[in-house]
Amino acid sequence: MKRVLLFGDSNTWGAKPIKKYNIVERYDFNERYGGVLQKELGDEFLIIEEGNPGRTTIWEDPIEGFKNGREYLIPCLDSHQPLDLVVVMLGTNDLKVRFSLSAFDIAQSAGVLVGMVQSWKPMVGDSPKVLLVAPPPIRELPEYFKGMFEGAYEKSRKFSEEFKKVAETCSCMFFDASKSAMASDIDGVHYEKTEHQKLGKAIAAIIKERI
Repeated sequence: MKRVLLFGDSNTWGAKPIKKYNIVERYDFNERYGGVLQKELGDEFLIIEEGNPGRTTIWEDPIEGFKNGREYLIPCLDSHQPLDLVVVMLGTNDLKVRFSLSAFDIAQSAGVLVGMVQSWKPMVGDSPKVLLVAPPPIRELPEYFKGMFEGAYEKSRKFSEEFKKVAETCSCMFFDASKSAMASDIDGVHYEKTEHQKLGKAIAAIIKERI
């Protein structure tokens, strides 16, 4: 059985678009993209979801706390080994104004995580391949997100270009999620159930071809 780890944020966790600030709901497993992946790939694969709402690439969040992806990545890999593939889809939370990061910096930060996976020495099995996913751009934000993500709209539209460059530098697989899915117009950040379906099927096609 091949083992695939999904390392991401609230969209990997399966948060539904937020209609009212601080009221969070989660899709069922078969509705979020990890569950779609599992269905598409079948019993020969095990999909391991590691999504944390608010997770950043490598940055400490001074407000929410415990969101630094770099701090958790190696223990996470150790816990779930052996692994055949690690899918890294992070960067949306790095757009928050508190971090003052450009799209270039965010993509480079995601590249740090890719490098960590590539240099990790598992106790069981071989080193996994890495698929770096550029999150789709955010859309128009409701009032409760505008202050948090001020200036993020323009930056997120550069994700595809900047993440692709990082993937080429790291010699890892790359997928631009905006080719198959988009953020909801409800909150501008999270995905509708239909988009999870599209994303899961698109990534499944890559895995079937490359893993």
